[in-house]
Amino acid sequence: MKKFLILSSSSLILAGVVACSIGGSSDTVGSSDDNVTPSEDGASDNGNTPSDITNYFFTKTDPSCSAYVGEFTSTIKDLGNNRTLAGSLSITTDGSTCTISSNSIPNHDVNDKGAFANTIGEVNETFSIPVSPSVASSTTQLSLEYDNAIFLNGAELDLLAAACYRVGPNPLGKEKIGCMQTDTPWRYDPMSPLNKFGTDSHNTYTQQDGAYHYHGNPMAIHDSSGQTASGVIGFAADGFPIYGPFIDKSGSIRRVTSSYVLKNGTRQNQSGEGAFPGGTYDGTYIDDYEYQAGVGDLDECNGMMINGRYGYFVTSTYPWIMKCFKGTPDSSFRK
Repeated sequence: MKKFLILSSSSLILAGVVACSIGGSSDTVGSSDDNVTPSEDGASDNGNTPSDITNYFFTKTDPSCSAYVGEFTSTIKDLGNNRTLAGSLSITTDGSTCTISSNSIPNHDVNDKGAFANTIGEVNETFSIPVSPSVASSTTQLSLEYDNAIFLNGAELDLLAAACYRVGPNPLGKEKIGCMQTDTPWRYDPMSPLNKFGTDSHNTYTQQDGAYHYHGNPMAIHDSSGQTASGVIGFAADGFPIYGPFIDKSGSIRRVTSSYVLKNGTRQNQSGEGAFPGGTYDGTYIDDYEYQAGVGDLDECNGMMINGRYGYFVTSTYPWIMKCFKGTPDSSFRK
């Protein structure tokens, strides 16, 4: 994937958003429940998404990205710097692959808690996902080498922080950068209230090149009222859809639940650690959690099968959106 920083933040050229048909695997892998549907009646919301998606909630439940064809723009504010930014998004298809192009500007105001360490900027990115993604024979762990997903507002998902205890140039306990080995222990969880990563109220901040990205729940792009089941809000690098936090369970709307829980007791030394932080498992680090099948609705990747199709879900607890890829991530998501 190539990224280009555009120095001007003036109006952006609108790009066309065409999408692809995502065929879910018929394999029943991980959590599955035929009584769970993404919408209240099990049918898709077939409303048309407006071309101007500024402050728009994505509610359509169709798992196929071909349902999101269109050309979309947005106009937002960088509140910390009093700047106006314009977003553009394009998705096209050749019948087997969807190509998603964005300038990385989301559809909602940003930087409402003070100035980001890096000023948000227009960064052109192009991703490809398969029209018919399939469940792989084994899962692929998230890594710092790949972006995790692209949302329907044009901003990307990047769940892992490049920050581990006593790794990198920052003071001990305040590490923010420098931990690039994915398997290094005691990696900080940016979503933990015990950590301060300088995110805005949308659980986001910016990369060094100015690209805006989420570390957790993109609250501004889905309905959080819990009145209806959540729609598709984006697509992971393996092509499977990402839904918001609410499901229809046998006619009852409720939050979907993760199957990850905090470990009990005190932390134990791990091979490869920069240093041992000690203390109890409190959620400061992603290592503080473990998967317990059946504790929640979702599988080890934070997804489940819905009507024969796999999808990931936003959750209010770790791992927040995804823990691993159920399919094979496309190389276009490589950073």
